[in-house]
This record gives sequence, structure tokens and C-alpha cells, in this order.
Amino acid sequence: MAGMNGNWMIKEHLFGDDEYICSECGYKSESAEDYCPNCYAKMEYEDYDPVWVDEAFFLDEFFGDDF
Repeated sequence: MAGMNGNWMIKEHLFGDDEYICSECGYKSESAEDYCPNCYAKMEYEDYDPVWVDEAFFLDEFFGDDF
């Protein structure tokens, strides 16, 4: 699998650690490295996935708060 290129999809959470997910194999990491430790894809850039927006919407619906 050498020679692959990929990127880290960053999922930021309101409560909890951020996740870095490899675009090639789906490996979840706690930090963005230059290479995926699972498939060895060279990481070119990071994509941002604001999961915290969905979490905030859920909390707003749950508590019935209006921001």
C-alpha cells in the first residue's frame, strides 16, 4: 500500500477529544501525523468536520433553549 496519499478528516467535539480519521483506511487517531500508522498513506492536508455543531443542535433541542 505504499505510495498512497490521503488526508486527515478532523472531527471536533464539544465534549471529548477530537478525532483524526484517515481518508484512505478509516483509521482513527488522536493526533494528525505525517503518515497514517495503519495504511502508511502520506497525509497531504486536513479536512474539517464540525461535529460539535450537530452536538450543539441536539443539546438545544434536548433542553429547549433558544440561543
